[in-house]
Amino acid sequence: MRGENEETVFLKDYAETPYVIEKVELDVRIAPDTSVIRALLTLVPRANTAPGTPLVLDGEELTLRTVAIDGLPQALTAYAATATGLTIHQPPNKRFVLETEVAVEPEKNIRLMGFYRSSGTWCTQCEPEGFRRITYYLDRPDVLAPFKVRMSADRVLAPILLSNGNLVEQGALPDGKHFAVWEDPFPKPAYLFAMVAGDLGSIHDEFTTASGRKVALGIYCAHGKESECLYAMDSLKRSMAWDERRFGREYDLDIFNIVAVSDFNFGAMENKGLNIFNDKLVFAKPESATDADYINIESVIAHEYFHNWTGDRITCRDWFQLCLKEGLTVYRDQEFSMDERSRPVNRIDDVRQLRQTQFPEDGGPLAHPARPDRYKEINNFYTATVYEKGAEIVRMLATLLGEAGFRKGMDLYFERHDGEATTIEAFIKVFEDSSGQNLQHFQQWYLQAGTPEVSVTDRFDAATQTYTLDIVQENKPTPGQDEKQPMVLPIKFGLIGPNGSPMSWASVSGGEVRDDLIVMDTNKLSLSFTGIPNRPVPSLFRGFSAPVQLSTNASEADQLFLARHDADPFNRWQALQDVSMRLMLEAVGGKPWSDAQVAAIADALTETLSSKELDPAYKALALGLPNEQTIARAIGSNVDPDRIHEVRTGLVTALVARLAPTLEKVYLTNDSRLAYSPDFQQTGRRSMKNTALALLVLGKAEGAAKLAREQYERALNMTDRLSALSTVVQSWTADADALLSDFYRQYTADPLVLDKWLSLNALAADDAALERIKAILASPDFPRNNPNRLRALMATFGMNNPTQFARQDGAGFRFLAEFVGDVDKRNPQVAARVLTAFRVWRSFESVRRGEAEKALKSLQESGELSRNTADILERTLAG
Repeated sequence: MRGENEETVFLKDYAETPYVIEKVELDVRIAPDTSVIRALLTLVPRANTAPGTPLVLDGEELTLRTVAIDGLPQALTAYAATATGLTIHQPPNKRFVLETEVAVEPEKNIRLMGFYRSSGTWCTQCEPEGFRRITYYLDRPDVLAPFKVRMSADRVLAPILLSNGNLVEQGALPDGKHFAVWEDPFPKPAYLFAMVAGDLGSIHDEFTTASGRKVALGIYCAHGKESECLYAMDSLKRSMAWDERRFGREYDLDIFNIVAVSDFNFGAMENKGLNIFNDKLVFAKPESATDADYINIESVIAHEYFHNWTGDRITCRDWFQLCLKEGLTVYRDQEFSMDERSRPVNRIDDVRQLRQTQFPEDGGPLAHPARPDRYKEINNFYTATVYEKGAEIVRMLATLLGEAGFRKGMDLYFERHDGEATTIEAFIKVFEDSSGQNLQHFQQWYLQAGTPEVSVTDRFDAATQTYTLDIVQENKPTPGQDEKQPMVLPIKFGLIGPNGSPMSWASVSGGEVRDDLIVMDTNKLSLSFTGIPNRPVPSLFRGFSAPVQLSTNASEADQLFLARHDADPFNRWQALQDVSMRLMLEAVGGKPWSDAQVAAIADALTETLSSKELDPAYKALALGLPNEQTIARAIGSNVDPDRIHEVRTGLVTALVARLAPTLEKVYLTNDSRLAYSPDFQQTGRRSMKNTALALLVLGKAEGAAKLAREQYERALNMTDRLSALSTVVQSWTADADALLSDFYRQYTADPLVLDKWLSLNALAADDAALERIKAILASPDFPRNNPNRLRALMATFGMNNPTQFARQDGAGFRFLAEFVGDVDKRNPQVAARVLTAFRVWRSFESVRRGEAEKALKSLQESGELSRNTADILERTLAG
């Protein structure tokens, strides 16, 4: 196996560029087949740059036409153009203007990186290193410059011409063409550059900032989809208002545009003033979008808008600092969603996502620090560690400093670093300076990979009325990091007395305790609380205050007590998860549960469902048992997915045998024929109803399969219809095949609904699933170059269908590996992302483990792979 350009990049080798780009002017002449880009870069050597130092610019897949300096064409001996860039051998030792003209072919750019054409629309994707596929440039995030862009195109083919910043000029040209000039006054790195040209529909609105400026808002899309953009526009306006209230951040340009495109490798991109979105994160109507779609749109619109300050105005010095913008902005969008919907429900959802995606990454061969120190392919570091764990690190910082302290630090960050490309160290320094606290030890969260494993034991001495907590953290080796330091753990906690009320104490010794917060920064900590009259039940890591794997000596009775009495909603939910997880782990190991244990869980669930204080969305989460991947992670090694599936289904069946009347009542009580709304109240009721239905069907309650079919047939919105179909498919009832066919026939003319159908096929756990997926992929109608379709089918299969992906005969492993080898030739980013499904391969029992290794080695020996895929494959096999 050999990946293209496998050179490793190291953080320690960072150095400034010898030349500074002060200004960028682009003239982009867009046309079918070939577009021409003329670039004028105003450059100046740094004070320490030796005269005659070559200027080395990045460039890929560019056809160079001309090179000039200060208006003078350069001789062929003055420069060298290669497959990776352009070198000017002896630039002037003063400020100068480099002019280049290149030709590119967007229609042939199926990698969807750089300048490409999607469904008739020309657009760009430049993060992380795509601008070099547009023109020659210092394509790195610490090179900031203001851009002025003149675009021209045929008025019929591209009546809409968009770029970053403000529109300063537009007009007609001969031969039916027209032009537009966009100017972005804020210096930005090339990865934030964007252009869009095409025949697009649009909706428009206006936002008035806190200072009274009016900002023109636009969302551009395929004609006929305008009405499906209304929720995205509403989300944008709410995001702008929230950022002013919560962080004091006001938008800074006169225009903010979003463009929805159908072929896009990412979810969305925060280009300054011109966000480009995958259309699945813009379009929404009740007939085709689910509650989850509306929630995702709201979250991602907010995320990309919030980047205007945490990513655009302040950006990364280098790609090792990616977490600086992404982790911080994920934290901000999580906080926005919590304020817009429900803090407890959103927090549980965020933690479930973290555990589902980031914990396996941290515990496997692809583990890396949130701020890595090396990479071969930066595209492979757009990971859950950078995003989701990065957000948890910021959240811990906010917990340690308190709300006012964190806001004070953020204000100083914006003041000190506005207009800069900066680092994690600088980010931590502003909080040290604003709070007076030493945060150097805390900074290890950015530098050290892995998930801390925390074990807690407690003991109570009635004679001395002393209660003791013994806390131990272990940080196991990860690839490239054998020796680990203890992490700083903010442990939010409470002690709950026998009557379910909070318990206070007279004094505490042995460590740092601030009201309801334990701060642990050592491997071991023993805390003694005095003045405790009765043994309390501890509630630890409330709100999931640190991303750890926690084990305690809590009994089953203690966990059920917390499920009933814990004032912290997260830990109340977690206690229910822990009780059912304990039963399933024991059953996988050969110890069956007792009727009394099932009855205890059923009683706790009944009490939760009957609570008048808890909202329906929370109750729906409480009903959900840990999924099969979560159980597999808890087992850790010699995992048998079939056995896990059997045990989990068995526990659901046992619970449903006791809860069926209650679940049926939940279903009927929350079944509504109201006109659809994506608000929190309605989404919660639908979630509760559909969770109850899924349990009834999986547990084989009498009449449940018929109820699911009837819901599918009479549903008034896509949420209820898809939930019913998903329930039928995942339990593979007698109606599954017919309803899947009906759904395909009726609804999948919409590509985004087709994705839902593809994902359902990929999730089916029946033995015929693999052959159905192969047939779908082999169909001549399947859009083999669209990232959304590929991810919906194959990423879902690899990540979320353990019994079929990890079949004992190895067929699932071989199929996915062959798919990766094929797609890698066309879209390495999609191929590499799908390949990460193998990150857990070493956790399987020996037969499956051997089959997975054979599939990976076969891919390795299949021929030359892209740098993206070769990097993931090499690390997966080595781990």
